[in-house]
Amino acid sequence: MPLRVIVAEDAVLLREGLVGLLQRFGHAVTAAVGDASALLTAARAELPDLVVTDVRMPPSNADDGLRAAVELRREHPGLPVVVLSQYVEQSYAVRLLDSDRGRAVGYLLKERVGAVADFMDSLDRVAAGGTVVDPEVVQQLVRLRQDPLERLSAREREVLALMAQGRSNANVAAELFVSDAAVNKHIGNIFAKLDLPADTDGHRRVLAVLRYLSA
Repeated sequence: MPLRVIVAEDAVLLREGLVGLLQRFGHAVTAAVGDASALLTAARAELPDLVVTDVRMPPSNADDGLRAAVELRREHPGLPVVVLSQYVEQSYAVRLLDSDRGRAVGYLLKERVGAVADFMDSLDRVAAGGTVVDPEVVQQLVRLRQDPLERLSAREREVLALMAQGRSNANVAAELFVSDAAVNKHIGNIFAKLDLPADTDGHRRVLAVLRYLSA
């Protein structure tokens, strides 16, 4: 059955490629936009049967596309959404799958678009209310959930171990014979790799230590 689809992708060539592919399979692209704000505007003006969006888009080039998709699903429960990502990002996949109990959502790596038949089948399944998660995403989610500390480098583990001992950044730097700036960078990487929410550094520091102690 033909679908009315909104495509949101800031890379012009990929956006045009997706539009052409959808039209080739008989679907109507009601809007093709390059930023999250335009996605929200287009979807609110005419609710589509399916949204296909990139994770990272303007205006901030962070997770704007994903946040827009989750917001639309909050406003319109059950709205089918397929999110495309350049690489596996655990927190993004989890946030999408947590929206509306994971119904009518897809999280796919962009490289899957090249497998046209499988990609179009995934869109149809999501539009029909199903859930499609890229196999690589599933593998990494399982692996990462088994032990989130496996994502840390040896040096980051050393830093986290010292943090668990209550050491200050300056003390960690002195213990490891590195600069304060290097310690700050390692701690930032630890927060990111453990998918800790953006909050005060003190709160994230406590959460990081708790993850370490519970591993």
